[in-house]
Amino acid sequence: MRTDTSAPPDPLETLGLTPGQTTLYNTVLRLHRATCAELADATDRSPEALRRELTSLVRLGVVDEQGGEYLARHPAAALGHLVAERLDRLAAESRRIDTVLGSIRGFIHQYDAGLDYQTGQFAVDLVGGADELYDSVIGMAVQAPPLEMLSAVPDSRTVSDFAHRYADQWIAAQRTGLLSSRTIIPVHTLEIPGLRDRLDQFERAGAQVRTLDVVPSWFLVAGGDAAGMPAQWGGTLAENAYNFHLVRAAIVVAALRSLFEELWTRAAPLPWTHRGDGVVRVLRLAAQGVSDEMIARQLGLSVRTVRSRFADAMAELGAQSRFQAGVEAARRGWLV
Repeated sequence: MRTDTSAPPDPLETLGLTPGQTTLYNTVLRLHRATCAELADATDRSPEALRRELTSLVRLGVVDEQGGEYLARHPAAALGHLVAERLDRLAAESRRIDTVLGSIRGFIHQYDAGLDYQTGQFAVDLVGGADELYDSVIGMAVQAPPLEMLSAVPDSRTVSDFAHRYADQWIAAQRTGLLSSRTIIPVHTLEIPGLRDRLDQFERAGAQVRTLDVVPSWFLVAGGDAAGMPAQWGGTLAENAYNFHLVRAAIVVAALRSLFEELWTRAAPLPWTHRGDGVVRVLRLAAQGVSDEMIARQLGLSVRTVRSRFADAMAELGAQSRFQAGVEAARRGWLV
C-alpha cells in the first residue's frame, strides 16, 4: 500500500501568503518586534527585498509598523483577518454566481435558438401544484433508480409542507433505493414543529440535509437530465403556487448542479447530528447565563470538563470568545 508522504499545505499559503511572506511572518513572530535591518540579519536577505514584503504583510493586516519597527500581531487576530478577507471574497464570488444564474433565462434563450435550428426545441414542462411536484420526482426516480436528487429550499412554507404532507413518500423512496437525496434548507426552518423528527427519519433512510443562513432560490436537480426552476429566479414555490419549469437541458442542469455543490460546501450539517449532545447542553446553559460551576453541577461534570467542551466548541465554530461561540452556535441552529 502506498503512503502519501507529501507535506500538508502551509495554512498561511492556503490563505494567500507567498512562501517568502510566510517565512518572514514567522521570523517576525519569533522576534516579536524588530527593524527591517534586524529582520534582514535574521533571514540573511537584503533590506530592500524585505521592505517590500513587510509592506505587503502590513497591508494584509498580519504585521503592524510602529516607528520603524515591525511588530507581530497576535496570531489569532492575524489569521482571523486573513480568514475574514477570504470569506468576503467567497461572498463576492457567490453574489457573482447568483447574478449569472439570475440571467440564466437569457442564456437559455440563446441556447434554445441554436438548438432549435439544429435539432429542435428541448423539453420545458410547466408543472403546477405540490402534488404534481412530488409525483413528478417519484416518477423520474421509478424510471431510473436511484435518482440523484439535489434540492435547495429557501422558505419555511415549502419545508413545512414537506414535513407534514410529503415526508413519508420521500423517506420511503429514499429507503427503498429510488432516491439518493441531498437537500439544503434555511437554518431558521429547524424551528418548525415536527420537522426534526422528519429530518431524522430522512437521514436514517440515507438522505443528507444541511443548513444555510439564506438559500438564494428554490431549485432542484434530478439526475443528469432534468432541473427544476421557479417561474422567477430567487423566488420560492410557496410564492408561485408550486408552479415551476422542469427543464431538460444539459447546460441548465450543469449550472444548477455547480451552484448546489458550491452551496453544499458552505452549508452546515444538522446541529443534532453535527455535535455531541454534551457540547450542545453546555452551550445552551451558557447562553442562559449559567456559570461554569453551575453548569458542572447541573450536568454532573467537573468544571474542567465544562471548560474543555467550551474549548472544543470554540475550535469547531472558529470563535475567539465564548460570546462569539454562542452567537455562531445559535446561527447554525445548535441551540434549537
